[in-house]
Amino acid sequence: MSWNFAGKTAVLTGAGSGFGLECARIGARLGMNLVLADVQPDALERAAVELREMGAQVLAQRVDVSKAADVEALGAATLERFGAPHLVFNNAGVGGGGLVWENTAQDWEWIFGVNVMGVAHGVRVFTPMMLAAAKLDPHWRGHIVNTASMAGLVNPPNMGVYNASKHAVVSLTETLYQDLALVTDQISASVLCPFFVPTGIALSQRNRPLDATGTNVDPSSSQRVAQAMLARAVEGGKVSAAEVAQRVFAAVSSAQFYIYSHPQALAGVQTRMEDVLQSRNPSDPFAHRPALGEELRKALRGN
Repeated sequence: MSWNFAGKTAVLTGAGSGFGLECARIGARLGMNLVLADVQPDALERAAVELREMGAQVLAQRVDVSKAADVEALGAATLERFGAPHLVFNNAGVGGGGLVWENTAQDWEWIFGVNVMGVAHGVRVFTPMMLAAAKLDPHWRGHIVNTASMAGLVNPPNMGVYNASKHAVVSLTETLYQDLALVTDQISASVLCPFFVPTGIALSQRNRPLDATGTNVDPSSSQRVAQAMLARAVEGGKVSAAEVAQRVFAAVSSAQFYIYSHPQALAGVQTRMEDVLQSRNPSDPFAHRPALGEELRKALRGN
């Protein structure tokens, strides 16, 4: 499946920062039409101005991907302005941590709403219009990229709600790949599984909706520990969002399904798979970094 991106249309959620913005920049340089969606209107507007100055045709729309109606409206606007998109990047996501029993109902609803239902809505809205376009033109090509995480392939402790959401995205995308292969040779899919990359995800709480009383519950001690450790790990990341965006476009061009920012992290995936295949208890995730494990245990036990 060869790709010429010039003149094609890309839909990108979470386009105001991180992977979404960096992929939009690549798309602009390649001559793509860009549909930008983000929940932050200020970041969205800055991105739209920048990309228009690069010469791209841009449709920018504020979208909360957890809301079906918002994504459906984005789909209708895309179809009206540019027709069916050739590349859909279901990328918007939020972080969350803490001991799994300490996550509130609101935590689960917010994180699954964005990370899982946001991807599901993107697949549900855009895939049918892509299939319709492919049916009309045997040369038409499309690709869907969903952002998961290495946390969708392994299960680091004190991150249960996030892990579960990203495992769901991996499963959804693997199934999407297989389902598409049953009905078309013109559209395929990839899953992006980044490790620690500076993208702004450590600041996800800034976009968290208020609860019914107009407030948010203060984070638990384990959630504060998770936020601090995530921020430190992300800030120390040596792979940039721009580098990951290049890998996304390379994967689309070569029809590669799994996209990694840190292939060396696959050692943890191999260990987990061996645990499953050998029916052994889950391995110590800190076997190669015992000091980090001890730090986390002390923090959570209040020592």
